[in-house]
Amino acid sequence: MFRISREIDFCYGHRLLNYAGKCKNLHGHNGRAVIILEGDELDERGMLLDFSDIKRVVSNWIDDSLDHRMILHRNDPAAEFLQEQGEPLFLIDDNPTAENIAKLIYDFSVESGFPVAEVRLWETRHCCASYAGAKKGPG
Repeated sequence: MFRISREIDFCYGHRLLNYAGKCKNLHGHNGRAVIILEGDELDERGMLLDFSDIKRVVSNWIDDSLDHRMILHRNDPAAEFLQEQGEPLFLIDDNPTAENIAKLIYDFSVESGFPVAEVRLWETRHCCASYAGAKKGPG
């Protein structure tokens, strides 16, 4: 099994609903997404995938959709006010935890045709969440 990864740095804001700690308030992170791809075969160039393809698709999507945006639950009471102020938002159906943001990036990458094994989201230098997709059982 061959594995490659690409790291994508981006800045985002969020807050967690139904949370009692500091993250219940609007705040921001300098995050790092690590996209890990895997496969059994290399192409005619001897590559699993060209790193520039990941950059062209996934990095550009993160830059256009998530970077320097508030990632909020679509029912967050702050969302309407921030939209009225013209603030850039990315609304999701789940609480915007590191786990759910990792899954968001994973889902986009898979839908874009990449053989993703796992996405890790480093929310800080010391805190990381990952998503590896649903495990498939036999038959």
